[in-house]
Amino acid sequence: MAPRAFWKGYLKLSLVTCRVAMTPAVSESAKVRFHNLNSKTHNRIVMQYVDAVTGKPVDEDDQVKGFERAEDDYVLFEDEELDDVGLESTRTIDIATFVPRQDIGWIWYDRPHYLTPDDKVSEEAFSVIREAMGVTGMVGIARLVMYRRERAVMLVPDDRGIVVWTLRYGDEVREADPYFDKTAPGKADTRHLTLIKRLIGERTEEWDPSMADDPVQDKLVSIIESRKKKPKGRVKPKSTKREDNVVDIMSALKKSLEAERRSK
Repeated sequence: MAPRAFWKGYLKLSLVTCRVAMTPAVSESAKVRFHNLNSKTHNRIVMQYVDAVTGKPVDEDDQVKGFERAEDDYVLFEDEELDDVGLESTRTIDIATFVPRQDIGWIWYDRPHYLTPDDKVSEEAFSVIREAMGVTGMVGIARLVMYRRERAVMLVPDDRGIVVWTLRYGDEVREADPYFDKTAPGKADTRHLTLIKRLIGERTEEWDPSMADDPVQDKLVSIIESRKKKPKGRVKPKSTKREDNVVDIMSALKKSLEAERRSK
């Protein structure tokens, strides 16, 4: 069963409007999570905000946001003031601009969400907007209040729905040039390149979601299941031995290809 929508509102393009529902496309609910406990009593530890000088607990009603302009000197803000700065939450995704999909690099992508029509009446208008973006190779850009902040979002047509990506803020993305400029642009040796291409061909497979499985998660689940039966049991970590063998790149490539053939 699909999870319930966490956001409902309208998708709007000029005079075309339809009701839509949005659900996060990724979830971390299956992750193994631990609580911090007192090792002596096994009671949970409660986190609490305290005054950095007096050491006394501070009630939530007495907490305010502050921007430090000088040492021990702050510009204070109430939560209501910060909310007023942002875009009014109108529950409407109003597509203001379209850009070619390839113009937005993957580094700008933040969180994906599935957008679907919220009722039968809205399906036709939703489909027209989705199909038009797909045919033209465009994605829509809009602004929306999500996760208590105003964000730019990108609408990408996808099969029978639309994927809404929140985009990273401009000051979050670093320019690549200062880092990649340090890399020598020298041409690869033709012989090395030929062997690498063959090695890539040997390892080429169809994408499978299992390729992105989390082995640590699986091991934790296994340990937890075993300790449910034996609470005092402990799992000793396997020792890892590091090998620092430096070999000629051509020799390494040939050995890699030979190993691939033997494994198949």
